[in-house]
Amino acid sequence: MKGWAIAVCLIFMAALAVPALATNTDKYGYITIEAVDITLDGGKANINMKYTLDEPTRVIVLLLGKQDLKNRLLTVLNYEDAEVKSLDLNSAELVVDDVSYSYGRGVYWFPSHSFNVLIPTLRITTPQVSREYAGVNEIPNGIGYFAT
Repeated sequence: MKGWAIAVCLIFMAALAVPALATNTDKYGYITIEAVDITLDGGKANINMKYTLDEPTRVIVLLLGKQDLKNRLLTVLNYEDAEVKSLDLNSAELVVDDVSYSYGRGVYWFPSHSFNVLIPTLRITTPQVSREYAGVNEIPNGIGYFAT
């Protein structure tokens, strides 16, 4: 009889665990990432992020300020030295200096990079080409490009 009770408890616990496995990986706390656009210009990256905030959090951010939101976005991007240019409840603009390696004569290499969440739409634009990725948490290969 105890074996059945244990089996029923294990099945019940497994049923509760299934929704936890189906959580959004594009979500970091109260932020759900929608898209990230990275424009490479010389050794610098201009990053535009689109996201949504959970509704109760929007009010808290408006009342208490945007510092926690800024810190979370920097964690999502995984660029320690990113500078936030603008930040609102739906989007952010950031700049990362010296993100690419310079090989001289205007030749640059943007290396592979990992993000801390899944990015549903990632677009990387260089002066020569634009690449779009769907559902990634890393830039799998680097991108070589020439400065304008």
